[in-house]
Order: sequence, then C-alpha cells, then structure tokens
Amino acid sequence: MDQALNILVARLLAHRFIPRKDPLARRALVDEVFRESLEHRLEECGLQLLENPYAEHIAVGLKPEMEDWVFGEGENWLSNNMGLPRDAIALLVVVWALIILPKRERQIARASAAGDTQTDMFGTEKPITRGEEVAPGVPEDAIYADFGKKLGGKSRFSMNLGQLAKLGFVIRRNKMIHEGPLLDLMIDYTKLAPRIIEGALAEVLKLTGTRIAVEDDAGHEDAPEDTAETTSGEEV
Repeated sequence: MDQALNILVARLLAHRFIPRKDPLARRALVDEVFRESLEHRLEECGLQLLENPYAEHIAVGLKPEMEDWVFGEGENWLSNNMGLPRDAIALLVVVWALIILPKRERQIARASAAGDTQTDMFGTEKPITRGEEVAPGVPEDAIYADFGKKLGGKSRFSMNLGQLAKLGFVIRRNKMIHEGPLLDLMIDYTKLAPRIIEGALAEVLKLTGTRIAVEDDAGHEDAPEDTAETTSGEEV
C-alpha cells in the first residue's frame, strides 16, 4: 500500500489533478483504510485532499493553517494566491455561477431520483452523473455580451479567460467555455454560496437575463426568477 500511496501523491503533486475514475483515485474514494492513509500522508506535508462527489477529478491543496506560511507575503495575498487580477477573479466567479450551479442542481436532482442520499463516504459507487451531460458549457460570446465591458473589455476578457484555462478552471472549445478539472474543486461551494445568493451577483445575473436553476432554502426550485450562488475557494 505504501508504494500505491507514493505513486498517487506524486501524481497529484506533479499533475495537480487526476480523474476520479483513475484506479488509484477510485481506490482513495472507496477504500476507507487507503483514504485515511492518504489523508495522513498529505497532512504531514501541510496538504489536504480536494474531492467532492460532484467533481470529475481529485486534487490536493494547502491546509488552511499553512496558507499564511506559504502565501503570506506579497500583495497577491490580499485577494488570492494564484496571481489573478481582480477582473479575472470576477470572471471566474461568473463562469462558476453559470456552469457549476446548474450542474450541481441537475446532479442532486438525478441522485435523488436514483435514491442516493449520500449518507456514506465509502463503499458503492454513487449514481451521480458527470460530464457535459449535466454541464454543457456556456458560449464565450454570451458571457462577453453580458459582462465583458465590466470585466475590462475584449482584450482583458480574452486574456483572463486564457489564464483561467491555463490554470485548469475552464476548458475553451469552439467558442464555448466548459468546466475545467479544478472549477468544482478549488472553489468552496459551502462557504460563499449563501453570500452570493443574497448578494449583488444574483441581481446582476437576473438583470442580464442569465437563468440559473437554484433551489431555495425550502428545497423548491425558483423557476421564474432564478438566482445564482457562487463561491471562491481559499486557493483562489
């Protein structure tokens, strides 16, 4: 098992993320002993496993208590630790809202219909649909038409979108923006989603005509005037 752990940790560090269907990644998700050993080994290095059942990949990130030691110097720490300018962060939040929120809504609905309650972490494979079936992507031109001028104009929009693609947040294909390997891993859904739903971005998305299916606190879909919930993880 030690060799398997060494290989998995080395691959995660070298490649930044690996598909959850990879044999070693899947072992970490379904084998409780292997998962605990992996988390212990990462913890010894100040790292933690980044994984959620709705994402297609797994990755590693810093533990919160290590962030000041690693990213506590320089001006970038004031907003993020990937060197992203403010307009790129704003674009990332918008893209996350347009891709991940509808995807999560569809995945939860389909998992509920299949009778999966997500009560156990290990064991059988969860009936959660992933990929373009639930996250088909959004047109670049549509996002630019709605938000481009507020995000620095066409040249800044294109440059920032390219930077997000380089970092693994998005995939650009045929003028469409698709979910990248890290978009649903490096952004903390639970921490900032309520702030965005109750904040300004929800109103902006409604004013631009963007429609996102989101369940309200009672668990009912708000169909006529959908709102958006987005997050920004500690790694961003």
